[in-house]
Amino acid sequence: YSDVAPNAWYAADVAAVTGQGLMNGVTSKAFGPNVTTTRGMLVTVLHRMAGEPAASASAGFADVAAGSYCAAAVDWAYEAGIGKGLTDTVFAPNAPVTREQLVTFLARYAQFAGEEISVTGDLTGYPDASGISSYAVTPMTWAVEQGLLKGMEGRLAPKGTATRAQIATILQRYCEAFSK
Repeated sequence: YSDVAPNAWYAADVAAVTGQGLMNGVTSKAFGPNVTTTRGMLVTVLHRMAGEPAASASAGFADVAAGSYCAAAVDWAYEAGIGKGLTDTVFAPNAPVTREQLVTFLARYAQFAGEEISVTGDLTGYPDASGISSYAVTPMTWAVEQGLLKGMEGRLAPKGTATRAQIATILQRYCEAFSK
């Protein structure tokens, strides 16, 4: 990709996840490392990691058009308990995925894949730990303890968005830690 310098901190991870077919470029020549990842993009990647299984029914989210690039992934993620909507009728596929949503979806994916999600510590060493939503405390702790999430300048930034480069790096760390 023309926008991924060979010495960029994320270059090897981008090469790995694109080589595995988990992520694609935003075009045939550009990866878009600084593009904010959406909720639809993330569940699409997780769906690919799972081998693209079909859901038995539509999740019924009003904002996910049938036939859209992420519709099958959203249906599967909802059915598998990986990706929940913001409400019963809104998934928000085009909304930026927050870092706490990212690790929550990934922790649920790990459980779906048969991994144990348990934590032994806490995140009190991070000055923004109190800003983590209650649903995301265990997934955030798990992601930190597993080395998947390492923080940004000493912060977890739970409500911050995740770039495609960050997603590629976290996914590659997950693949390395949990490959069987």
